[in-house]
Order: sequence, then C-alpha cells, then structure tokens
Amino acid sequence: MLTLTPDILLRAYACGVFPMAQSRDDPRLYWIDPPERGVLPLDGFHASRSLLKTVRQELFEVRIDSDFAGVLAGCAEATEDRPDTWINEQIIRLFTHLHGVGLAHSVECWQDGALVGGLYGLALGGAFFGESMFSRRTDASKVALCHLIARLRHGGFTLLDTQFVTEHLTRFGAIEIPKRAYLNKLNAALPLAADLKRPMTTAEVVAECKRAAGGQDTPPP
Repeated sequence: MLTLTPDILLRAYACGVFPMAQSRDDPRLYWIDPPERGVLPLDGFHASRSLLKTVRQELFEVRIDSDFAGVLAGCAEATEDRPDTWINEQIIRLFTHLHGVGLAHSVECWQDGALVGGLYGLALGGAFFGESMFSRRTDASKVALCHLIARLRHGGFTLLDTQFVTEHLTRFGAIEIPKRAYLNKLNAALPLAADLKRPMTTAEVVAECKRAAGGQDTPPP
C-alpha cells in the first residue's frame, strides 16, 4: 500500500503526477499520470451572465481558508449524484497538513452561517491544482469557482490544473492538453511568486471574470 508523506506529494505534483484512491473507503492510493491533462485556461474562463449576476448579488458570503476541514468533508461526502469519491483518509491527512503549512487552500460559500459549497486545491508557485468541489445550494460551487479564477488571475497565477475534464468543467472553458504541453506550462509556473489570498471586492471578482472571457459576458448556457 502506498503511504505518502507531504514532501513526496509535493514533489509528485511538481513533476505532474498526482494520487487518487479508487473509493472513499479504499485505504490505498495510486499515482495518476494521464497522457492528456485537464486545464482551465485563466484567459479562457467562460461565466454566463446569469452566473456573474449571482456573484454580483452576493447571495453567498465567500471566504478563503476559514473552514478547510469542512470543505474537505463536503467534497468527500456521498451524494445522490456522486455516491462515492476518490478522497480517502490519506488524502484528507495529507491535504490537512498542507493547509496547515499554507499550501492547500479552500474557497468557501457560506449562507446563513452555514458552509454550503466550495472547492479546495494545492498552490505551488504560480500553479493551482484544483482537487474537488461540492455544492449544497444552487450555484454555490460555481460562485466559488468564479472567485477562484479571479483570485488566481489577480494573484499572479498562470496555471489552473483540473486534472481531468468533465462536462461540467467544459462549460467553463476547461480543455485537455498533451502531457508535454502541460509540463511546459507547469515548469513555467512553479518558479513564480503568486498569492491566492490577496483581498478582492465582489466588483473586482466580476470584472476579472469578464476579462478572463475577453472582456465581455458570455451568453447563458
């Protein structure tokens, strides 16, 4: 059984490899090194007018790193649409440690004092490795993604790694690129000094998302 340390995990991500479990209850982890890598270009993010309106209305209070453990738990929990996940106890242990040393981050949506959605990932230099997201309210994870995109652009990141491309992520502009092209982007991003936690107003988030799409709103899906 593969037992990872945080240092080994960081080295793996820096080489373009990441671990996954086959299920929530499987104690084992496996190295994943796909020939095509999912990325969401930071200059090609597509957010609909209706989604940006939701962001602008501030239906959710968006926080950074206020309840990383809660986001991890939300991403790992079974739902009707997702009866199982790849986030096992090893993943939780490792990312909890990486959050403690300032490398793993969560973008959270709160409503009426409750955590209702969010996402988490790992930041290395100017690369952000998006791990998972969850939503307990309509559009909560989408709003978190908008805030993530805006903060990555604002904070000097150049790469958002989504690992794989799903139909959901495709709607936001995610694409697959060959492994070699991905490694080139990763190697260029790692030496950069970037900061996910630079303060941003809601208006700045909306404006940054519009710039990511070429300066204009995109039509609703």
